[in-house]
Amino acid sequence: MAGFISLMAKEKSPYLPLRHGSQQGSVSARALRLFEDDLALRYAERTVPEYLAHVRAFLLWMEAKGLTLTGLRKPDLVAYQSELFTLRKSDGKPYSAGFQGNSFTALQCFFRFLSRRQLILSDPIAGLERPRLETRLPRNILSTREARKVMEAPKARSPLALRDRAILETLYATGIRASELIALSPFDVDTEDALLRVVKGKGGKDRNVPLTRAACEAIEAYLAQGRPKLLTAERTGSGVYPARASKRLFVSPRGGTLHRATLSRLVSAWAKKAGVKKRVTPHVLRHSVATHLLKHGADIRHIQALLGHESLTTTERYTRVEIGDLRAVVKRAHPRGR
Repeated sequence: MAGFISLMAKEKSPYLPLRHGSQQGSVSARALRLFEDDLALRYAERTVPEYLAHVRAFLLWMEAKGLTLTGLRKPDLVAYQSELFTLRKSDGKPYSAGFQGNSFTALQCFFRFLSRRQLILSDPIAGLERPRLETRLPRNILSTREARKVMEAPKARSPLALRDRAILETLYATGIRASELIALSPFDVDTEDALLRVVKGKGGKDRNVPLTRAACEAIEAYLAQGRPKLLTAERTGSGVYPARASKRLFVSPRGGTLHRATLSRLVSAWAKKAGVKKRVTPHVLRHSVATHLLKHGADIRHIQALLGHESLTTTERYTRVEIGDLRAVVKRAHPRGR
């Protein structure tokens, strides 16, 4: 089983190493190709390879057990879930509940696709309970003062500083995910109406979110004086960048694609430069804006719409009562608090 999971990371092709020469391997590979085409039309770019990896791992497990897509039953899916649950990483730690949940969601999507295409008679995953996620509080939440310090850290007028200021302001203004920010194009931003359009967010859904005045100003400065210079920067090394890279709103120092790791590093670097001791990531800014809005009276359903959560329960996990507020309530209302 561990071998199947490790192949998810090692194999570049989503169709290999399904068994060559076997009828079942051919059927699985064809189903996977059709599924990929369907995903590309309905889901975000980052979601497609992740879902394919989970489905491919399941198909490898299925072949090893001598099972077929048309012969799958609910107990087979239960057995697979059980093996995932007992699986351990190289360091001996179990895979997270998030990993289990993502695997379940990918397979759920895959079998629904097969059912729609009438490639299977019944959906074997229907009725199965999704693995429960941990409802942990975020480890780091910025105070409004800390958030302001991070936003104002890039003070220079260089192209990269203008880009980074626009990135920070956009993340904190909207609470969008890192993958959603990376996928933005200049056409998704309307600073005149202070609106940002997220295309194919999580779950393949579009949504419009408002921008703050500070975010609009930062984006306008970046579009006028930052992005054009980054796109025309001298290219060294291989000098090869995909044509689609320059179509993104936020680009790399030489006009290429901005990657998630780069985004995380720049957010963390500016937080350190601002003197914030906490570990700050794009997701910490997402947690923080949700908490700040709730603290200042925003309705939780409005926060749900802003963050693009399908379930209100998910939004509640992103918010929390500040311990300072709770301490004040106890001091005021507890019989022995005064």
